Amino acid sequence: MIEKKFVLQSETGMHARPASIFVKAAGAYSSEIFLVKDGEKYNAKSILGLLSMGASQGTELILLVDGEDEKIAVEELMGIIENMN
Repeated sequence: MIEKKFVLQSETGMHARPASIFVKAAGAYSSEIFLVKDGEKYNAKSILGLLSMGASQGTELILLVDGEDEKIAVEELMGIIENMN
């Protein structure tokens, strides 16, 4: 399992467009993928899960990835997060 802590930098937070890009990318991996906010886990392969999280700019999140393709999944997903607008 890989755990990566980060702060959401996007001015608009995790809104519909970046969330859909993130969900689509996460869905390509067999690993279990979650975002954790305030101790609560949200399925990163679910658009409704990510939108219900209510993550705005400055929110501290943890990316949890567990599975056989976890390393490549973390690399791609962190790249998406870092380029989120």
